[in-house]
This record gives sequence, C-alpha cells and structure tokens, in this order.
Amino acid sequence: MPRTIVDIHVLQTVPPSNLNRDDTGSPKTARFGGVVRARVSSQAWKRATRTAFGAVLDREELGVRSKRLVELIGDEIVAQDDTLADRAPALAKDVLAAAGIKTAAPKNKKDVPEESGYLVFFSNRQISGLAELAIRAARAGEPIAKPEAKARADSEHSVDVALFGRMVAETTDLNVDAAAQVAHALSVHAVDNEYDYFTAVDDHKAADEEEDAGAGMIGTVEFNSSTLYRYATIDVDRLRDNLGDDKATRRAVEAFARAFATSMPTGKQNTFANRTLPDAVLIVLRETQSINLIGAFEEAITEQPRIPEAIARLARHAIEVQDAFAEVPVAAWTFGPGERLTPLASIARRGDSEATITALGEAVAVRLA
Repeated sequence: MPRTIVDIHVLQTVPPSNLNRDDTGSPKTARFGGVVRARVSSQAWKRATRTAFGAVLDREELGVRSKRLVELIGDEIVAQDDTLADRAPALAKDVLAAAGIKTAAPKNKKDVPEESGYLVFFSNRQISGLAELAIRAARAGEPIAKPEAKARADSEHSVDVALFGRMVAETTDLNVDAAAQVAHALSVHAVDNEYDYFTAVDDHKAADEEEDAGAGMIGTVEFNSSTLYRYATIDVDRLRDNLGDDKATRRAVEAFARAFATSMPTGKQNTFANRTLPDAVLIVLRETQSINLIGAFEEAITEQPRIPEAIARLARHAIEVQDAFAEVPVAAWTFGPGERLTPLASIARRGDSEATITALGEAVAVRLA
C-alpha cells in the first residue's frame, strides 16, 4: 500500500556561531567524508522546532515535557476546582499512579511536589483530562479507576507528542512512536573551530583614576561558521494514527514544515547574533520511503562561493537517486532567495514559503482523504 512521506531538505548558512556545544563548550563536530564538519545535533533542532510551534499552533494542540507532573496536574486541578487546593498535590499523585507513572520526592529538596523519575511528555489536553478525572473521583469519594486514567493519558495526543513520540519506561503501553525523524545537521564543507578572546571592562573601576585600566574579566569562546545541510522526514500515516484526525494531521505537517525551516537553536545567540533563514528549502512528497540526500556532500565542498555549489549538488544528487532507484516523487516544492535556487526549481515547483507549505498541506489532505 502506498505510504505518504514528507522529506524536508534545508541548506542554511550561519556566520560565526556556537549553535550547539559539547560538554567542553566547543561547537559540536563530526567526521564525514574524511574531514571534520560542523554539526548541530538532531535534539537541538527538534527542541528549536518544538519551541517554534507556539507561534503557529494553539496551546490546546501542544504538550509539556517535564518531571514536574504532580505540579502541572495539581495546578490544573485547582484551576478546575479551587476548593480542592489543599488536596491537589495528593490527587495529582494518585491519578498519575493510576496511569502507571510513579513519583517521588526530589533529592535534596524540601517542601516541593513529588516528581517523576524521568521526563514525561503529556499533551495539555491529557493534563486537563487527568485533572478532571482526579476531581471526579475526589467528589465521589472513590479511588481513581486505573483503566480510565491510562485511557486519558493515551488519547488526545498533542501535535508535538505525535510528531516526536513519547517513551514511558514504567508503562510501555503509554509509549507513542514518533512520526518525525530529524537528522544531525552537517556542514557541506570542512571546518576548523576558532577562538574569540574577549575582555570585559569593570565600569566602576575604569572611572577610578587611582585604579589601573585593566579588564575586569577575560576569557575565550569557541565558534565556527558553516553552510549546513539539514534534513527531516515525516511519516504522515503514522502521524495520522497518533492524532486520529485528518485535519489535525494536515495542520501538524504544515506546522512542522514551517517551524523546522525557520527555527534555530539558541546556543550563544546573544554572543553571536547568528540567526539566519535558509538559503534553500526542498520539500519532497514520496510514497515509498524517506530519503536523506546527504550523499550530495560526502565530498566536502571547497569551491567559493559555497551556497550555489551546494544547491547545485543537492539538485544533481536528487536527480541521480531518482533515476537510479526509480524514486519518482509524488510532488516536490522549493523556496529560497535569489537566482541561485534555479537548479532546484528545475526539479520542484518554486514558490514562497507560505505558498509552498499551503500546497504541501493540500497534497497531504488529498492523500489522507
């Protein structure tokens, strides 16, 4: 049976920056094609994408990932029935236990609500539903029914839970298989990390004539600059299974495409002011499998300027894969600034970002129907 797969390919150039650093503070890197590349982890860009959902989706369609579930559900219990304020933490703990999620007092903290032992991703609707169930049981003076607690924790998934999935180690039947995958972003060329030596002046000390004019603080920050190839894919059929609604699925696909294309991790953002928009975006609708086109850049680009060469390579590799494996897309769209997008416009319909995302949504809706 034909599937519905959406592949999103992005080429994006960032100036000196440290978008995603390792445990030593250095920008993350990876060796690919025999040379060191700049790397931004999939987790960093998934987080940026999920954060951007707040600007394009209603709160009711989103979720919260936290250990502090007792506090979250307790607050919702009070919001629904403030007469239960004193009992809210205990009721929240009970409804979570009924759903199969254990909580305990956090170590080295006093007078704070209990927490789960790991991050749990709940939709705002699920939090509201569990709170309502706890209130109903409290009013009736009855224990919370475990089957209903689990049902409420496993229905009405939010868009972000449906896309990125959920793992509950203690209660695996609450797990949600992710409908989206995001690759680590890699530079299309070799990089060498550099260091910025900086000083900070003590304003008060500098105004004192009897003091020396030396710096109040010195340090270094590591950075690199790069043109990144970014890739993500959505299994629309899995997304539809998770959300249970065609219209919600279309909104989720459109929101993901928009947010993934325009979001950026915020590492050292105040230091470098490195926020950019993509040089090129290619969206491909397939019915067989996801196809990452990183092979276009296995040989590191050395030509200058890099962006036109990267766009040309991406288009050429997409055609080569299509011809070699008879992988003819159902549809393809592209957007980006300037004439350098021409190679991609030869294999995909060109438009602006909004027209492209609308066209993608319409195509997904037709296939879902």
